[in-house]
Amino acid sequence: MDSLRDARPAAWVALALVAFGWIAGGFQSYELGLYVIYGIATQGVALCWGRLGFLSLGNALFFGMGAYLCGAVMKAAALHPGWYAALPLALLLPALLAYVVARLLFARTTRSGPYFALVTLALTMLGYLVAQQWSGVTGGYNGMLGIPSLPGFDRYGNLYWVVVCAAVASTWLLSTLLARPLGIAWSAISQHEPRMQLYGYATDRMKAWAFALSALLAALAGCLFAWQQGLVTPQSIGFGLSTDFVIWAAVGGKSSPVGALLGAVGIGYASMLMRQHFGEWEVVVGAVFIAVVLYLPQGLAGIWQRRGGRQAPSAPDLDAPPAAAAAAPLRLELRDVHAAQGGVRILDGLSLSLDGPGIRSVIGPNGAGKTSTFNAVVGQLRLQRGAIMLDGSDIAGLEPWRVARRGIGRKFQVPTVFAQLSVADNLRLALWAGRLRGTAWLGRRALRWRSDLLEELRRLFPVLAQQSQRSAGELSQGQRQALEFAMTVLPEPRLLLLDEPCAGLSPAETAHMAQAIRAVVARIGAAALLIEHDISAVAAMGGEVFVLHQGALLARGELAAIQAEPAVRAVYAGGSK
Repeated sequence: MDSLRDARPAAWVALALVAFGWIAGGFQSYELGLYVIYGIATQGVALCWGRLGFLSLGNALFFGMGAYLCGAVMKAAALHPGWYAALPLALLLPALLAYVVARLLFARTTRSGPYFALVTLALTMLGYLVAQQWSGVTGGYNGMLGIPSLPGFDRYGNLYWVVVCAAVASTWLLSTLLARPLGIAWSAISQHEPRMQLYGYATDRMKAWAFALSALLAALAGCLFAWQQGLVTPQSIGFGLSTDFVIWAAVGGKSSPVGALLGAVGIGYASMLMRQHFGEWEVVVGAVFIAVVLYLPQGLAGIWQRRGGRQAPSAPDLDAPPAAAAAAPLRLELRDVHAAQGGVRILDGLSLSLDGPGIRSVIGPNGAGKTSTFNAVVGQLRLQRGAIMLDGSDIAGLEPWRVARRGIGRKFQVPTVFAQLSVADNLRLALWAGRLRGTAWLGRRALRWRSDLLEELRRLFPVLAQQSQRSAGELSQGQRQALEFAMTVLPEPRLLLLDEPCAGLSPAETAHMAQAIRAVVARIGAAALLIEHDISAVAAMGGEVFVLHQGALLARGELAAIQAEPAVRAVYAGGSK
């Protein structure tokens, strides 16, 4: 049943395109087929933009590469049929280029806005110039002419059915991936990429693979274009076509493979018809685009898209694999750590250490450097000087996802959940962290994973079960605190960094959260560092207390002894709820 549900979008596409081919036939099918080809490339743009949150203005580069490479192979194969074996290169080379470009860009920054879009725009402009100037290979301005069609197919006849098959296949592939763990993770990256890294997900690689798939679809569309048109010109690799892909994705629906295809076929084909009979057709298309952007942010596909969380699979639950981090004694040591932001020194020679499991608290006035200490440990704050030793290895300078994979979990003061995903999917992402491997990303089994810890968390916080299909963004502050705490501990880290987990909670909720923290930390055998301004919560936790002041360690010891120290009393007075 789940497989049939995933195939439903592709079935609707197949039904519509097959019906059109039978009813219209001939030249009308040829004309529509061109926009179906464009629709396949538009689906790739929508995947990256609508699901992962980064916009490519350069997918025409991969479309044109696929078309030129396919055209060159087809012309060579007309003389020597053995060249047909090189056809896969027309798909693989553009995908490889996209992967390399994305890895280079995303390894340097998590910013996926204008930075990435402008780089891809520049690459497209470069590709256009190469296509124009390299006339010995591309044919220059006149283009590559005389490209044979696919053997056994007529470009004005039955080649339409090849195009239909390709569109159905691309729609099925994308719809299936988006319903699998990989698709859920892609959506989470677009909502809060730094949070995904703190669960140990290598987001730069995941985005690079998505961009490679986007380029593969564009190159496939380019091959179909070369077969259908019989020529490829530099306009097929230019910025204008890239802009069309973006417009069609926005109008049809950038979060839906069917919507993206609908945008290209509906708007593109309608524009072609209006161009023949209406001189101001561009005004109409522009008005439609503006109206959709203003009133239908999810595009035309958003009209019928279902809202709400993903329903849990009906098959029996499966036990999740053991946590990746071994339950070994932990030692953390910060040695003379210095850090600054915007010219302001926020950590000034901080040194502290902890050994073994148990709860410790970090207190101090606002601006003392508590949250900055956590940011430094997890790799979100670069050090000017010093070392952060975890089990004898310096982890300072590592990417956050590499730090997370060493068994460190981080909870924020303001709960950071994936607001547009269901509570169940939020918990799944945490349960998969450090456990999901290989083909499990593409299967449905991981959607049914469970663990004893997850069941205990659902008992401690009933909202996790009662509101499992509700969007996480609809939860109250206290419910989001519970959800993020559960997500932080589900990977079973050896070190928990809990930044004010009781912030915004009532006294009763604070007491319940403190009880849950003690129970879970003891269960997984973790070491926990807790930032808390509520001294009553600190007292309830017990354990050693670290006092920070102006980015350095002021004192450490049991709470009663700390409260009695004159130096601490001079700079800090804790409150209670």
